[in-house]
Amino acid sequence: MAKQQIEQVSIEALIPYARNSRTHSDAQVAQIAASIKEFGFTNPVLIDEDGGIIAGHGRTMAARKLGLDEVPCLRLAYLTEAQKKAYVIADNKLALNAGWDDEMLKVELSELKDLDFDLSLIGFDADELAALLSTEQDEEEKYTDGVAGGMSKAFGQPPFSILDTRKGDWLERKRYWRDLIGDNGESREGTLSQNSIMSEMNNGVSLLDPVLAEIIVTWFGTKNGLAFDPFAGDTVFGFVAGSSEMGFRGIELRKEQADLNQKRCADAGLPCKYYCDTSENIDKYINDEEADLIFSCPPYADLEVYSDNPKDLSTMSHDEFFNVYKKILQSTYSKLKNNRFAVIVMGEVRNKVGNYIGTIPKTIEIMEQAGYKYYNEIVLINSAGTLPLRAGKSMRATRKVGKMHQNVLVFVKGSSKIAAQNLGEIQFPDVEEQEHE
Repeated sequence: MAKQQIEQVSIEALIPYARNSRTHSDAQVAQIAASIKEFGFTNPVLIDEDGGIIAGHGRTMAARKLGLDEVPCLRLAYLTEAQKKAYVIADNKLALNAGWDDEMLKVELSELKDLDFDLSLIGFDADELAALLSTEQDEEEKYTDGVAGGMSKAFGQPPFSILDTRKGDWLERKRYWRDLIGDNGESREGTLSQNSIMSEMNNGVSLLDPVLAEIIVTWFGTKNGLAFDPFAGDTVFGFVAGSSEMGFRGIELRKEQADLNQKRCADAGLPCKYYCDTSENIDKYINDEEADLIFSCPPYADLEVYSDNPKDLSTMSHDEFFNVYKKILQSTYSKLKNNRFAVIVMGEVRNKVGNYIGTIPKTIEIMEQAGYKYYNEIVLINSAGTLPLRAGKSMRATRKVGKMHQNVLVFVKGSSKIAAQNLGEIQFPDVEEQEHE
């Protein structure tokens, strides 16, 4: 093989491969750009004799983002057309086939952290870094209740009052669902307050955690039953419920979101139906005592504003929010079968002077007034994200602690014992088998 030389080529002369099957999100391009800025352009773009890009589309996009005029390139003029097509795929797939020595990786990351190196430059997100750098022993290994296979295998996660989304197995399962669903929050971009817990998740777009949805369906739902969500939001819960052999109905105010959700579920052949309306009209879409599970993550008041529709709870004053919120939540009681569960995911919200508005105690009060019994409280721990950079300043200025959790409130209609009997044995999917299908 002839000796190959790296040459500087104008970005304008490079031609992206029109049928490139590898995708690059804005967030990933920003990561590549940060890496180039820190380490230099260490990996040349591979091109053909005419300047067509064979490998390096992401690096080229990052170079444009950085305002570079030229990039180092290696010209592979000897490749046939078939070889070029194959290498476009192979260059990406072969790298994905490699694994990690987790213990060695943890040692290297820990040393880099001790050297005050910016770990965001190496490609892992905040959740992954938190899991890799964690020194806590898996609590589930200390317990058993006689069910073969351990807590996680039997229940997805140990059935404790704290669920930790930073754990490695949680993050791996979350990636599985995200890849399967394909929901990246396209219709919610730009809605978040930058100083909220929600802004730390999913590149600044709030999405229901699919692992939480799967756990709720498995613990509190039943196969061949009906799940109902009065604040449907993104595709996640409908998709997960349908994939878990439950029927699903949800009400979503924004047409573009409802249509997107319906298309995703229909394309996957799932028994889901989304209605575009306000849940104040809940009677039009579900009969009394038809649902086997109520599960919803309502708007956190005005923490994020989804639209300019006056019927959107996120656009209302806090007093207006609680009035409509109460009406909708209490209307779910008659729709749920007796001896069944309702689960609400909610977080506290601060008003303009920094005090909590009481979303958690008011949600409990609203549900109990409807007839529900408050049964379980679960704390969902989220990644700290940039919280360590902000919490110190807030603590010094106002004694405000940084918030990195959400509340999962579980209610029962009727008897929890009879509900458990009606729902049947908990059967969490065989994760390893499912993820390798």
